[in-house]
Amino acid sequence: MPPGKPLQPVLRMKVDELFLRWLSDPGTQDALREGLRRLQAGDGDPDVITGGDPDSVRADLIGRGDVIARGDVITGAPFAQPASPLDITGCRRASRKTKVLQTRNHEPPLAPPPPPPTAALPPGLAVPAFFFPRGRPGAGPDLDDIIARVERVFAGFESQRAGPRDMGVVAKACGCPLYWKAPLFFAVGGPRTGSVSVHKFLAMWRNVLVTCHDDAARFMQLLSVPGGRGLAQEDFLPLLQDVVHTHPGLAFLKEAPEFHSRYITTVTQRIFYSVNRSWSGRITCAELRRSRFLQEVARLEAEPDVNRLPEFFSYAHFYVIYVTFWGLDGDHDLMIDRRDMGRHGDGAISSRVIDRIFSGAVTRGRSVHSLGKLSFADFVWFLISEEDKTTPTSIEYWFRCLDLDGDGVLSMFELEFFYEEQARRLEARGIEPLPFRDLACQMLDMVNPRVPGQITLRDLKRCAMAATFLDAFINADKFLEREQREQGAGPARDVDPAGPELSDWDRFAAEEYEALVAEEEEDAPESLLDLEFAIGDDLEPL
Repeated sequence: MPPGKPLQPVLRMKVDELFLRWLSDPGTQDALREGLRRLQAGDGDPDVITGGDPDSVRADLIGRGDVIARGDVITGAPFAQPASPLDITGCRRASRKTKVLQTRNHEPPLAPPPPPPTAALPPGLAVPAFFFPRGRPGAGPDLDDIIARVERVFAGFESQRAGPRDMGVVAKACGCPLYWKAPLFFAVGGPRTGSVSVHKFLAMWRNVLVTCHDDAARFMQLLSVPGGRGLAQEDFLPLLQDVVHTHPGLAFLKEAPEFHSRYITTVTQRIFYSVNRSWSGRITCAELRRSRFLQEVARLEAEPDVNRLPEFFSYAHFYVIYVTFWGLDGDHDLMIDRRDMGRHGDGAISSRVIDRIFSGAVTRGRSVHSLGKLSFADFVWFLISEEDKTTPTSIEYWFRCLDLDGDGVLSMFELEFFYEEQARRLEARGIEPLPFRDLACQMLDMVNPRVPGQITLRDLKRCAMAATFLDAFINADKFLEREQREQGAGPARDVDPAGPELSDWDRFAAEEYEALVAEEEEDAPESLLDLEFAIGDDLEPL
């Protein structure tokens, strides 16, 4: 979803920046010197200032089109409003002016150039189709074979009607992954009646197979509302509720229903964080094809442990995010304000960056504007972006925060504005900060922007050290940690050469989850003892 409020430019800062940029331009300086020389030499003479006599200037205006000929009457922008048709003297004056201007302009008006010849296609030759929003038509699944399999499956149900628990077999008969069963059930209107008939289901599925030619288009057709442009967050609710209720790796959540909605919220935000690259709030079919979401949904069937699906469905990642949020949420209303956010990471995030987050530059809900608070869904975006500044979405997230005027360029004025607070924080810790001029030179050498002195989003995405650049203005602690690690003075990260390469977010979530589990195990004996006393008080004697 786009931000609820458009960015408000900082006008004074932008005007100062544009004025200095204009004043330092060599062409501007040459023009100012030449104009000053003319004024001093001519002492206010109009011939010197304009560079010619008034008649030549007037003729130049006519030649440039400032006076436009229309038929027999020549009109111009500086002229007064034409007289009414009954004003004879006005018409005579206009005719005299017309004759004078026509005598000055001896050359006839140029005829418009002829239109270029259009190349006609040879007969029988047509431009082949090249845009397939619903997938490229081709050798798809055998429709008759699928219909026959679905009919055989429905024949085994009572009254040839399938309920929610039967849709897993139906999904496999359709050639779909197991966890497409809830979208299939909802697409045919199953929740309204509690079950679906074979005829209604086949009519729906036949239409999907005929009009949609790949998995992404079929998935969109099942979940999207009629006439909708893309998938909204609420469209994923049937799928994710079914995962929570039926996946064996989440069976323990049946005893904690209050966590269902929070887990679903976390997974939904992670889906849009990774898939919705346009920040539009609606996932398109093209975005779905470019992502790995459908592959991860298919893996749910064969993987009993959701923690081995870290991209979207990991319960360990949800647990880390929720516990971090719960620790900041003092009143436990699932909303945090600026003061709560300031305690994150022992105050590592600068207050100016926090103000930008709460300004609506990167938030998606309206609570930040109406209540001045951040929701749990918005916090998911913040925490992932804060712990992993190497992904395209996180770079876009922090670029929006640093771009004060919303012009798509990080200027030196904006970077200095954020670095001032970072320098004060370092001085308070007894660390001498670099002067901004030296830091700016270091950052510009690191990013190597295409336009000197102007860092764009494309420049940051091309830079391999974008995380170091962003931490210099957002999180002083992480900036120092990265600098020490690069110099070999800091602790090296544990890397398993035999295992897969972990992202910064995966590494942070794994370390935090292990620490939380160890902390709970230490507190478990006391909790168990309290539980035994509580049970003993409630037991009645035999």
